[in-house]
Amino acid sequence: MTTDVRTSSGVVPPSATFLPIRWWRSGAGSLPEVRWASAATMLFAVGGLAQLGGAPAWLWWALYLACYTAGGWEPGLAGLKALRERTLDVDLLMVAAAIGAAAIGQVFDGALLIVIFATSGALEAVATKRTEDSVRSLLDLTPDQAVRVGDGGEEEIVAATDLRVGDVIVIRPGERVGADGRVVAGASDVDQASITGESLPVDKQVGDDVFAGTVNGTGVLRVQVTRPASETVIARIVAMVEQASATKARTQLFIEKVEQRYSVVMVAATLALFTLPLLWGTPVQDSLLRAMTFMIVASPCAVVLATMPPLLAAIATAGRNGVLVKSAVVMEQLADVTHVAFDKTGTLTEGRPHLACLRILPGPRTGTDVGAGASTDRLLALAAAVEQGSEHPLGRAIVAAAQHKGVPIPGATDFAALPGRGVRACVDGQVIEIGSPVHLLDEAAPSGTDGARAVVDELEGTGHSAVLMLLDGRPVGVLGLADRMRSGAAAAVAQLAGLTGTTPVLLTGDNPRAAARVAGQAGISDVRAGLLPEDKVSAVRELQQDRARVALVGDGVNDAPALATAHVGIAMGGAGADLTLDAADAVVTRDELGTVPAVLALARRARRLVIANLVIAGSFIAVLVAWDLFGDLPLPLGVAGHEGSTVIVGLNGLRLLRNAAWRRAAATTAAASTTRVGTQTPG
Repeated sequence: MTTDVRTSSGVVPPSATFLPIRWWRSGAGSLPEVRWASAATMLFAVGGLAQLGGAPAWLWWALYLACYTAGGWEPGLAGLKALRERTLDVDLLMVAAAIGAAAIGQVFDGALLIVIFATSGALEAVATKRTEDSVRSLLDLTPDQAVRVGDGGEEEIVAATDLRVGDVIVIRPGERVGADGRVVAGASDVDQASITGESLPVDKQVGDDVFAGTVNGTGVLRVQVTRPASETVIARIVAMVEQASATKARTQLFIEKVEQRYSVVMVAATLALFTLPLLWGTPVQDSLLRAMTFMIVASPCAVVLATMPPLLAAIATAGRNGVLVKSAVVMEQLADVTHVAFDKTGTLTEGRPHLACLRILPGPRTGTDVGAGASTDRLLALAAAVEQGSEHPLGRAIVAAAQHKGVPIPGATDFAALPGRGVRACVDGQVIEIGSPVHLLDEAAPSGTDGARAVVDELEGTGHSAVLMLLDGRPVGVLGLADRMRSGAAAAVAQLAGLTGTTPVLLTGDNPRAAARVAGQAGISDVRAGLLPEDKVSAVRELQQDRARVALVGDGVNDAPALATAHVGIAMGGAGADLTLDAADAVVTRDELGTVPAVLALARRARRLVIANLVIAGSFIAVLVAWDLFGDLPLPLGVAGHEGSTVIVGLNGLRLLRNAAWRRAAATTAAASTTRVGTQTPG
């Protein structure tokens, strides 16, 4: 029997009590890398406390050696396997250096080295697991079952994976489409934002294509399957994300790129320092001491710390200011970005429609003739009265506009949703219809239709979604709805252009007119619209030609493959899909686009600190190694020099933890934007 756990604030559900257990069993704690790294860190901390507290030497030695075992057995085993394949990596070298440190009494140094590498491996394993889990969860967008229509018209429920090309399925209101196909009967509006990124549902009629995983609106559709389950757009998204993620996993930090040569040289030099003096009659103890001293002073601890503290400090600073950068590798890649591409819906824009304008048509007006403003308010009130019963995003936007303006909304009766057309209701004894101009203009009274068509064409030509309003069969108004730009989007685009030297690109699945409207407001000239997920991947690869480093900023499931393909993928975290957040390398947690140029500037500063640290660390190693090779370097002095260089580069990198580092990065982007604008020649 399970009992609740009572706290001062009430009753805590039993499930909450076992969150650590669930994390350990099925979360990140279930990964062996995380478990061993946690154990090694804990043993290291306890050993350090025991050493500082004056405990017997055998106790803290035992704790440090246990840390060696917990954190070092896995990289050591992997290194031995690599050695069998005639390759030598830094993991094995670090384990050997740690053992060598213990052999000459510097067990603390070796344990610290073990903890650093074990923690790094655990973080990489966690990131990999999250991506794999999110990719698998994407398949949940497609329903497990579908309603198939037999030859005799009978309906049967079958597994979606059993559908074959040519089968006809029924999709009722609110259901997810079970397969990619073409509409053969019915009309409805379909929310396909998960595939194309369009902010508004799309009207579907006979002959139109629909995608698996999209959501049907108010009508009933009969769809003929055109692709098997393994070839749907959703399945292809999964495959592209997995492929791109596997490719990106091979990216490594600078020290890892040169590990093979460094490892071979260091091991060869250590063995030579031990064996050659023996040939000249040097005692074994002295020869071993010199060789171990060399291994300590030549070990790349300072080099590792030269790269990690600046990058990790930059990650922490970015996180405090609304950007989650997932790893040091990503922070390094952000510094290399030369081109930036944006998705439109939910990235440059808020991702939901707003009423942009209401145009009154010539002819009979509603209400009394008390001025255009009052007539506009009256039309808005009537439209909101009808749309109160609608679940369509356009309807919700109209109601929200009326509420925001404070217009009294009258009651409506006889509400009816007309699939593929719009809605209808009676308000104050008048029949009002609101919906697609394509259908309503054909049914409206001839009077006023020419003017209505002109207004509809004008609004749609500027990227708005036009909605026609009929009063007792007469066109009385056209409502223009559009997605709204995010605050600061244009400034962010200008700052990125100044920082990278190239104007950002817009990649969107939306229609060209809507894309052109947003691009014009944001200051983007290169617009590529109507793109499916695979088209976005192709566009990113095209931008990556000539060794360009592309950062893509997006938010939807349809952006995930391109985010994984880009040099750096940046997701908007406020409304981003789970797969997108996991496929991305960085997440803008507060949906503030202004943080994107700031984090790029911060990454560039971190890279400069890494280079400075590498010079410092390399200089210390070169001097100490030369002293040990050509002189007589005392072990305590060698350890002091080694640890001193480690402390110097560590403190230098931690300078980026200060809040001033972020303010300086933001100021850099603002200055870059001003400089770019100032140097442009007026047209």
